[in-house]
Amino acid sequence: MIRHFLTLLDIDPENLNRLVQRAIELKAMQKKGEPHELLHGKVMGMIFDKSSTRTRVSFETAMAHFGGHAIFLSPRDTQLGRGEPIEDSARVLSRMVDIVMIRTYAHENIERFAAYSTVPVINALTDMFHPCQLLADIQTFVEHRGEIKGRTIAWIGDGNNMCHSYINAARQFDFRLRIATPEGYEPDADILQAAGDRIYFCHDPREAAQNADLIATDVWASMGQEEEQAQREKSFAGFQVNESLMAEARKDALFTHCLPAHRGEEVAAGVIDGPQSVVWDAAENRLHSQKALLEYLLLDQ
Repeated sequence: MIRHFLTLLDIDPENLNRLVQRAIELKAMQKKGEPHELLHGKVMGMIFDKSSTRTRVSFETAMAHFGGHAIFLSPRDTQLGRGEPIEDSARVLSRMVDIVMIRTYAHENIERFAAYSTVPVINALTDMFHPCQLLADIQTFVEHRGEIKGRTIAWIGDGNNMCHSYINAARQFDFRLRIATPEGYEPDADILQAAGDRIYFCHDPREAAQNADLIATDVWASMGQEEEQAQREKSFAGFQVNESLMAEARKDALFTHCLPAHRGEEVAAGVIDGPQSVVWDAAENRLHSQKALLEYLLLDQ
């Protein structure tokens, strides 16, 4: 059976926790210079409708470390960009490569691609979900504070794809998630409801941050929302993660951000560049958690 990774719900909690531990092992192997060419001869197709720094570099580097190869495909490079049906591209590409990674807009498009692909498909970001970032965030928390089960995480800001993935992570990793968004920027109601009592939702960032072990946020205007920037700045006033907000959390609370970040908007420079920030560890861990994911999808049958 072909296994895809379109959301965190596609892998059961036991295997997700195994992935996190394996990512930590692979990171240690790389730091020690131990060879781990586990995917020698394997090829990954990388389809990018949205621009990227961390996603492209981390996946390409992962395949290089594994002894495999990655092919970068932008809309300018493929027939997808000229209107070829997603289903046809899926049928063709999956006969030539061993795994496909897609970074796109509509989540429906990656679901359509996966339905016609004969190889695993990884969601490297859609407008609804960003599960690869959550693997890195969970790995980072575990490295710094141990098991995340039973902890309290606060999401401050937009009810966007990252928020949706944190909701799914609360279900899969069994932690409490406190969400604060401005009115009108709430997460998807169905995704929220499915998580049940693991989620506490409010419109007050200080209330959400109370006694949190980790505070996470994202930009106020994501890719494709640039024309809304001015309005969003007004709506999100008071939702900046600054030193005052961090003080509402536990004394040893961590801060993370999926990047790119806008200092002075969603996060204060003193927080993202301060001692509680694990942002750079989380960015690095995209490489290692995605290695564990690739190994799981291709070799762990």
